[in-house]
Amino acid sequence: MLRIKVIKALYAHLKSDADSLMASEKTLVASIDKTYDLYFLMLSLIAELAHYAEQRQELARKKQLPTYEDLNPNRKFVENAVIRLIAQSDAVNDHLAARKLSWAKYPELIKTLYSQLEQSDYFKSYMAHAERSWKEDLALVTDFYVRELEECEMLEEVLDEMSILWNDDLGFSLILVTRTLSNMRPSHTDVKVLPKFKSEEDLDFAMQLFEKAAIGYDDNLQQIERFTRNWDVERIAFMDNLIMATAVAELITFPSIPIKVTLDEYIEIAKFYSTAGSSTFINGVLDKAATSLQEEGKINKSGRGLI
Repeated sequence: MLRIKVIKALYAHLKSDADSLMASEKTLVASIDKTYDLYFLMLSLIAELAHYAEQRQELARKKQLPTYEDLNPNRKFVENAVIRLIAQSDAVNDHLAARKLSWAKYPELIKTLYSQLEQSDYFKSYMAHAERSWKEDLALVTDFYVRELEECEMLEEVLDEMSILWNDDLGFSLILVTRTLSNMRPSHTDVKVLPKFKSEEDLDFAMQLFEKAAIGYDDNLQQIERFTRNWDVERIAFMDNLIMATAVAELITFPSIPIKVTLDEYIEIAKFYSTAGSSTFINGVLDKAATSLQEEGKINKSGRGLI
């Protein structure tokens, strides 16, 4: 994710002809912060649905002529132990409050997602099973995040409205949420949220990569062009060049990151952020570039660190 953030920040920096590297670096840091915010916001989403479901049950009880079901609703979902832990989590709620994050302005989304969940077979099966267990509660919540959200157009529209920095971040945030769920236990008194960075060096890595890729962009592009002479350079997609130039910057700048790790990461990025077939093209060019740079002594690897 950090490499993707760097590439996006570099894309904006180069396309806007920005003079200030510092301003673009601030945008990069803000983008990383916002991705972490989205993780918390998405983690709280299931609690919003449970709250909505409980409100519906309360309104049903207050009908003039309530039915037996209105007076005796199935409360298995609203009393789900995993959801309750999330809803009452200081770690989650403190972050949401500090960053002023909320679903309050989007009741239609909550209503739509609950309706979608309510109609799913796995939800119906969960509600029909009389017994309750942490395992079953956790499975229901995990299924919701895995099955309902990544292809939800309404959710994507809402996230775009909430922050332009969340473009393409939904899938990654859902991975973080499911990791968090897998770490939850019935004995926990609070949600053990994931840290923003795996290590203290991660932010330094992103900032240094961005700086080296931006400053050395033209030089790194020249390295790439040595191996694209049989191609019409003007027809090579800007994003392809950007990905390859950033990869070269990483190969040269970070001695502790193995060459294979760097190549694999940028080839994977190309599959999602460039043109069809780009990953094969980029793989071939970067492989040749890495070999040549090694022979010229411009790549010197040591240590076993991975970012």
